[in-house]
Amino acid sequence: MTYRTLMVHLEPGQTNAGLLKIVGDLADRFEARVIGIAACKPMQFNYSEGYVPADLIEQDRNSLEKDIHVAEAEFRKVLQTRSRTLEWRSKVTFGALTEYIACEARSADLVVTGPGFGARLDAARFVNIDDLVMQLGRPVLVVPPAADELKLEQVVIGWKDTREAQRATFDALPLLKKAAHVTVVEICDERQIAAARTRVEDVVGWLKWHGVVTESRASLSTGDDAGLLNAIAQEHGANVVVAGAYGHSRLREWVLGGVTRDLLLRGDKFSLLSH
Repeated sequence: MTYRTLMVHLEPGQTNAGLLKIVGDLADRFEARVIGIAACKPMQFNYSEGYVPADLIEQDRNSLEKDIHVAEAEFRKVLQTRSRTLEWRSKVTFGALTEYIACEARSADLVVTGPGFGARLDAARFVNIDDLVMQLGRPVLVVPPAADELKLEQVVIGWKDTREAQRATFDALPLLKKAAHVTVVEICDERQIAAARTRVEDVVGWLKWHGVVTESRASLSTGDDAGLLNAIAQEHGANVVVAGAYGHSRLREWVLGGVTRDLLLRGDKFSLLSH
């Protein structure tokens, strides 16, 4: 298993140079082709309030298409020497941006994107990464805003005995094989600590058969699992965290402030997420 096709999601209207540099590094490591993708939604007009000038609609459309064209040009300029095969896909659509990208991701092994913080302000140009992760059916590598390099000296896996965590760990395997060291961490209450040690040792054993240098760790919950996982990642000097996305319902995860939301909102580490 490897990542032979990377898909990088670009945000039109701003530079994506750091994100593209990281994708170029990944393309080198995995000898992968790269698909660039961008999407925008036209301005929403309330026609019930009266006539909307045609030139205003055309001006908005032209602005979106210009931003997408600039994003494509940057994509090709940065990656032309990093991957032997480049492909570009884009769309101006009235539909949900996440749906378009999720459908196109059928062509990719790994989707790389920024944290999508701009979606809170402009849903027409920025994708809600929470929804994207939920819909993709592919692993997503979320890149911190200021990052321009992906170091793989230390990786932490946030383990739970759930389908999502198993999926994420399996999906991350090509990246884990490139890492110098991986720590599998489960956070649990005192009653579960012995079982947790057994579980993470099983994961470590499986990873070692794949040639991954790995250790296990079971830690007692402090009531803030997201904060504790972040502290453990800081302790190990990890800048990549692998985790299953939304182990509970979306509503419960939002209310309780789960690990997934913390990783997305904190935005200071690379996160590889699968649902």
